[in-house]
Amino acid sequence: MITIGQTATATVVVNESNIAKTMKSGSLDVFATPAMCALMEEAAQAAVQPHLEDGEGTVGISLSISHDAPSPIGATITAKATVVAVEGRKISFHIEAHDGVGVIGKGTHDRFVINNEKFMAKVATRNTAN
Repeated sequence: MITIGQTATATVVVNESNIAKTMKSGSLDVFATPAMCALMEEAAQAAVQPHLEDGEGTVGISLSISHDAPSPIGATITAKATVVAVEGRKISFHIEAHDGVGVIGKGTHDRFVINNEKFMAKVATRNTAN
C-alpha cells in the first residue's frame, strides 16, 4: 500500500555522460537538467515500487521542476522523492535534488500505477500502427 510520507533517494556522480554538453541540453561541463529529471524520477519510482503488487509498475505522467544551481563534474547528486498525495492510481511527489553544497533543483512529479503486461500490450499496438 502506498502512503503519504514514503520517501526514497537516488544518487549519481556528475561525469562526462550526464553533463549538459554531452546530453545536448547546453554547452557546459555541468550536471544536465535532463539528467536531474531522470534522477528525480528514479527516486520517485523507488519510493513506491516495493509497495506495488506483483505485475504492477509506475509510469511518469508529469514533471514540473526548476534547476536552480549548477553542479560540476565530480559532484555527487542525490535526489529525494516524497509521496505527498495518493488519488486512486495517481501518486504525487515533492522532489528535490542536492549536490552536497545545497539544493540544485526541486519540483513536483506525478506517476500512475499500471499493470505492466496491459501497458506493454498497448505499446505493442502503437508499434504495429507505424
